Amino acid sequence: MPFLRERSGRWSPTKTVAFTVAVLPALWIAYQAITDDLGARPVTEAIHQAGDWALRFLLITLAITPAQRILHYPRLILARRTLGVAAAAYAGLHLSLYVLDQHFDWFKVASEIVLRIYLLIGAVALTGLIALASTSTDAALRRLGAQRWNALHRIVYGIALLGSVHFFIQSKLEIYQPVLMAGFLLWLLAYRGLYRRYGEVTPVQLLLLAVATAVAAAAGEATIYMFTSGVDARRILLAHFDVDMEVRPAWWVLAAGLLVAALGFWQYKPARQRLSARRISPSALSPATQVQSGS
Repeated sequence: MPFLRERSGRWSPTKTVAFTVAVLPALWIAYQAITDDLGARPVTEAIHQAGDWALRFLLITLAITPAQRILHYPRLILARRTLGVAAAAYAGLHLSLYVLDQHFDWFKVASEIVLRIYLLIGAVALTGLIALASTSTDAALRRLGAQRWNALHRIVYGIALLGSVHFFIQSKLEIYQPVLMAGFLLWLLAYRGLYRRYGEVTPVQLLLLAVATAVAAAAGEATIYMFTSGVDARRILLAHFDVDMEVRPAWWVLAAGLLVAALGFWQYKPARQRLSARRISPSALSPATQVQSGS
């Protein structure tokens, strides 16, 4: 499989691991379908699982750049194309299963997308993912040119926001997972904002970022419950400190952020050492990967 090799022709462990990770959820969904383990409404459950994985892989793709900088492991960038295409593939599976659930009634599918705002938002996000996946090749980069290619692929941030909104609306009152994903997305976007402003993100800034995004996730969850179900926001905030309650999404966002901050302290190097650090050989990167490696 050529897409698992580097430009030098050698097998890429990073790409192989990324491909394996990308395929496993699909195999799990297929296994559950074969064993009748998808519940009373198997197609609906498969639709939800495929959609969840589309958003997860999109966030994992966005996490590649911070991870390679914090861990000083440039080869992680080799996984980004595979994971990004996986996000588009799971989003396509999400829609395909929805069409199956509607018994291939294309008119009904189209009318539902137009009339239901969350379906329209999801359709726009899917269209964007297809555009990114179809232009992720080196040939597409050569056709578009680096400037236009980069401009197109920056829409990934908007797609991630649309995907999160779609997840929130379709989840109705079950917003645990949407809040969790939104918290992670907020961290990823805030990290990029800090990096573009300061040129690097220090371990102390990572620590503050972890706390800030966790607080934002807690406040966001309380606000949503207040407006959608009339629950006093203070009750939701106090529930974060009740040991008898389920661990709230904000704590998981905080834990993930603190773990990243700890890795940042562990791997932190002064500027002089960073300049002399070993870099990935350009021969290992495809042209498209080289162009996007700084985003």
